[in-house]
Amino acid sequence: MIKVDFSVAVTDNTPLDLLIREKFAAKNVRNTTILKKSVDARKKNDVRYNMRVAFDCDNENFILRKGAQKYEKDERTLEKLCEGKRYRGRPVIVGAGPSGLFTALVFSYVGAKPLIIEQGEKVEDRQKTVDKFFKTLSLDTSSNVQFGEGGAGTFSDGKLNTNVHNEYVDLAIKEFVKYGAPQEIAYLAKPHIGTDNLIEVVKNIREKIISLGGEFMFGEKLTDFRTRSGTVSEAVTDKGTYECDGLFLCIGHSSRDTFEMLYDKGVVMVPKTFSMGVRVEHLRSEINFSQYGGFAKSMSAADYKLAAPTSTGRSLYTFCMCPGGRVVNSSSENGEVCVNGMSYFARNDVNSNSAILVNVDEKDFGSNPLDGMYFQRKYEKLCYEQSNSFRPVVQLYGDLKNDRISSKIGDIAPSVESGFCFGSLRECLPNIVTETILSGMEIFGRKIKGFDRPDAVFTGIEARSSSPIRIIRDERCVSSTKGLYPLGEGAGYAGGITSSAIDGMRCALSLIE
Repeated sequence: MIKVDFSVAVTDNTPLDLLIREKFAAKNVRNTTILKKSVDARKKNDVRYNMRVAFDCDNENFILRKGAQKYEKDERTLEKLCEGKRYRGRPVIVGAGPSGLFTALVFSYVGAKPLIIEQGEKVEDRQKTVDKFFKTLSLDTSSNVQFGEGGAGTFSDGKLNTNVHNEYVDLAIKEFVKYGAPQEIAYLAKPHIGTDNLIEVVKNIREKIISLGGEFMFGEKLTDFRTRSGTVSEAVTDKGTYECDGLFLCIGHSSRDTFEMLYDKGVVMVPKTFSMGVRVEHLRSEINFSQYGGFAKSMSAADYKLAAPTSTGRSLYTFCMCPGGRVVNSSSENGEVCVNGMSYFARNDVNSNSAILVNVDEKDFGSNPLDGMYFQRKYEKLCYEQSNSFRPVVQLYGDLKNDRISSKIGDIAPSVESGFCFGSLRECLPNIVTETILSGMEIFGRKIKGFDRPDAVFTGIEARSSSPIRIIRDERCVSSTKGLYPLGEGAGYAGGITSSAIDGMRCALSLIE
C-alpha cells in the first residue's frame, strides 16, 4: 500500500476512490483507508479537509515517484501484546473508569482474572440514576456523574484527543473501536465518542473482562487496605475483604474519602495545581458561523480552544469544549454543587459550551496534600448555599461584569437539565478566578466574535477539571506502600479518557511477563 496527503473542499462530495484517481492518476484504486482527517478553517472563504489516505493501485511506483510514501498497516493490538504472557496472582482494581477498565483488560488478556471494585453502579443502571438526579435533585453520593462504571468521562463529550504522543495511543483507540466506538475515531484529528456511544463501549468492555474470568463488585467502596511484610495483601471494602497481589488505585479525581483514607495511612502524596471557573454557553449556530463562516451549514458542530494572559497575571483558558452539547450537574457530595459539560455523538444540541478556567495552586489553598481538595469543597458549598439546593448558579456575563444578579435570560437558554438558580458567581469563586475570567472574556471576544456577548450564560461552578492531589509513585507506578499502584486521573497522572486508559494499560503491561 501507499499513502498520500491532500486537501479537499468541505463541500466536495466526490467519492474517495474517484478523488484519488483524479488527483494522483492512480489506476484501479482499492482498499482505500483514511489515516488522518482534520479541518483547516484558516481561510473562512475556503474551508478544507486535510487528508492522509492509504490505498492499493496498479501503478504504485509511478505515484511513489511523485511524492507518495509506502504504507504498512500497524497490526499490533493490546490483546496481541499480551499473548504468551502472565501475571502471578490476582490483581484487585479499585475503580471502573478508563484507567481501571484498561488495567483490567490487560490482566484479563493474560488470564489473571482481575477483581474490579466500583462504588457506583454498572453503567446502564448508573445512567438511570443520573437521569433521576437531573429530574428530582435526589443525589446518590455513590453513583452519579462522577462515580460509577465508566468514570466521570462517561457523562462528558467523550473526547479522545490527548497531548500524549506514543505507541499506546493507537492501542487504546483500537480497543475503543473494538468494543463499539465509531470507526472514525481512528483517523479524526479530534476524535470523540459521545456519551451515548461510551455507555455501550463501557458495557462491552465489562462483558469481555467477565468472559475472561474477571469479576466486578458494584456498589462496593474501598475503605482500607492491609499489608503483610510491608506489602499490600488485602483490600477492605464496606462489604468485605479481598486478598490481592497488587492493589491498583484507579480512582477518579473526586474520590475525596479515599484521598483522606490514603493520607491517614501515610501514603505519600502532594498537592497539585488544578483549575476553577465556570461553564460558558453560546448558541451553536453562532459558534459554527464564527469558526466556519459560510461553510458552517456543511460542517458538524465547531469546536474551539482559547487561552489568553490577563491583567491579573494569570491565564484564562477554555477546557473540555462540548460542541452542540449541554451543561450537566456533576455534584457528588451532599451540600455542594459543581458542573461539567457533556454532548452526545451527534453534537446537535442548541448550545455549545466549554469550561473557562483559571489555575489555582498552593499559594491559594496551602501546602498540605489535601488543602486543594478542601478548597474545592469550600467553594462548591458556597455555590450550594446560593439556592439551598443542588441547582447550579447561573449568571449572565454582562451581569457578572456589572456585579448584579441576573433576573432573566437573553437569547441563550441555560441547558443544565437539573434546573438552575440566578445568583452571584462572585460569591462562589475565589476573587482571583472571577477577576481573571472578567479580564479574559473580552480577549476571547476578539478571537471568536460574540464570545463576550452580554447574555453569554455562565453556570457554576466547575472545580473538578483535574485531581487536586498527586500520589507519589516510582517508574513502575508503585507508591510509597509496596504493592499499591496509583493510576489515572485521580492519582494525578492523567487528564482525560485516553491518557487515563493509557496510564492503566502501560502500568499493567510493565508488570506482566
